[in-house]
Amino acid sequence: MFNASISPNDILFMLRGAGVTLLLTFWAVLGGTLLGVAFGLLRATAPGWPSYALGTLLDVFRSVPLLIQLILATAFAPIAGLDWQPFTVACLVLAVYASAYCTEIVRGSILAVPLSTRRAARSLGLTWWDDLTVIVFPIALRVGLPSWMNLALGLMKDSALVLWLGIIELLRSSQIVVTRTQEPLLVLMIAGTIYFLISFPIARLGTWFETRWQVHD
Repeated sequence: MFNASISPNDILFMLRGAGVTLLLTFWAVLGGTLLGVAFGLLRATAPGWPSYALGTLLDVFRSVPLLIQLILATAFAPIAGLDWQPFTVACLVLAVYASAYCTEIVRGSILAVPLSTRRAARSLGLTWWDDLTVIVFPIALRVGLPSWMNLALGLMKDSALVLWLGIIELLRSSQIVVTRTQEPLLVLMIAGTIYFLISFPIARLGTWFETRWQVHD
């Protein structure tokens, strides 16, 4: 099983695939977070039909499997006259998918701030915007950070589904190496190790932030 059929070039090829995975994750998390903050703020501060309509729309992206969304977006992009590369479509779909979850994280974090705290801030003369930026957002950030970190790590693993679009990310590059070497166990162990080496520092960074905030509370 463990022979010399896997060359350094194979490892380098998988590392390049890991680079594509990181790039996909970066754009998806960035786009999903920006949209999620905007949508979450709307859902938390503007109750009524706009919040309900937005929540219903985002429920669609949370309910439909990501693979189906990727395939449908790739198929309909040319029909809509969009000459987009598969990588662009994948980034967009992943970002919208992430925003559907990030919206609820932001909404829940904002609503977790005690109403009495907000009333006290307003009684001191703070405006609605000052209340959000000085009181609500710092508290909500601490509440929502663990869930956001889990979302980012999960999105990195979910990005493996883009292999169905022909994008050579980490998992797809591993499959190519398996086809050449016929060493599936060893190759997948290497791929799993790369995923771990990427994920572990991110998870530890989130823990570090939580620990520092607890020290200063």
